[in-house]
Amino acid sequence: MKILLLEDDDALSRNITAMLEESACKVVCCKSGQDAIFFASSEDYDVLVFDRLVEGMDGLRALKALRGIGVRTPAIFLTAMTGVEDRVEGLEAGADDYLAKPFSERELLARLQALSRRAPNAEAPSVVTVGDFQIDRLKRLVSRAGHPIRVQVQEFKLLEYLMLNAGQVVTRAMILESVWSYHFEIRTNIIESHMSRLRAKLCANGGSDPIHTFRGIGYRFHDG
Repeated sequence: MKILLLEDDDALSRNITAMLEESACKVVCCKSGQDAIFFASSEDYDVLVFDRLVEGMDGLRALKALRGIGVRTPAIFLTAMTGVEDRVEGLEAGADDYLAKPFSERELLARLQALSRRAPNAEAPSVVTVGDFQIDRLKRLVSRAGHPIRVQVQEFKLLEYLMLNAGQVVTRAMILESVWSYHFEIRTNIIESHMSRLRAKLCANGGSDPIHTFRGIGYRFHDG
């Protein structure tokens, strides 16, 4: 497993690197968000491990920039910023997981292994078309009947998941796990708020709503 580590604490960076190398991982280290963007966009990695609090461009801005240019490498924030809003902000920026400092080395390794298995599926097409909707999964572009639609990172991930499962009902738990990496039910309206904004953008220029709600069950992207 090849990992890019963004961490500006030298001692912690050495400790994490040593721990991962003992588990047969290859680790590339950097201290700034600018360097992280350069490395992550220049080479292929299995997982990105970013601290949020680094000098210069922070980890959050760096990950947003990477997602904006189409880098889809699974990413986890490893940080002391542990509030609920911090975690939500990190996930909405495009992170796949979030782990608080101090952390268990075994848990970090287990999460990295899980994320590496969730790398973009090479068997799934890069361009997905359902009805008059189309998404480019590599460029993160959305269009309806040829007209482009601007969406945020998490809105794209939500739409991508719905379209890849078009015609099937996906439950709230399935969405939380696949889009936000929550492996348990939480009391939040994060799905509802993102779904509302996504629907508004998809229907902004007219046309029917392609997302059907099954109250108490989940959602289905219309495939007809």
